[in-house]
Amino acid sequence: MERLKNKIRDIPDFPKPGIVFKDITPLVKDPAALRLAVHQLLHPFLGRDITAVAGMEARGFIFGALVAWELGVPFVPLRKPGKLPYDVQSVSYDLEYGSAELEVHIDAVDKNDKVLLIDDLLATGGTAKASCELIEKLGATVVACAFVVELDFLAGRKLLKDYELHTLVHY
Repeated sequence: MERLKNKIRDIPDFPKPGIVFKDITPLVKDPAALRLAVHQLLHPFLGRDITAVAGMEARGFIFGALVAWELGVPFVPLRKPGKLPYDVQSVSYDLEYGSAELEVHIDAVDKNDKVLLIDDLLATGGTAKASCELIEKLGATVVACAFVVELDFLAGRKLLKDYELHTLVHY
C-alpha cells in the first residue's frame, strides 16, 4: 500500500492549528491510484453477501460510490442535516472538536440489507460508529467498515470493536 501512501499528502494546521490533515486529492487525481484503492477496499468483500454500500459525506461518497458500482449494489449516501429531500432518520454524535449529525433516507436500506460502510479516513471513530448506528436504526446489518486511511494513534478502531474493519494505509 506504499503506492497509495505516496499519493496522500500532509497539510499542516488544517482545519485548525496542531492538526495534520491527510489530503487524498492527489490519490483521486491519479486514475491508477484511485482504481487500486477501490479494488483494495472491496477485495476482502468479493463473494460476500453485500447488498448495499454506504458512504459518509463527503469523501466517503467518492470511494463508496465506486465500490458500490464495482460490486453492482446500491450506494447509500449518509449526509449532513438538511441535504436529503425525503423523510430521514438521523443520529447525533460527538467529535473531537464538537458535535455533528448524519441523516439517511428512511427507505435507503431495509432489514434484509447487508451493508458495507466506506469512508476515506478513520480517526477517532465517532463518525463511523454513528454511521453504523444510523444504518442499524433502519434495521439493516453492517457487515464491515472499510477505510482508505486509519490514524492508529487516535484509536478509532476501539470504538468500532463490534465490526469487521479493513484499512489500506495506516499512520
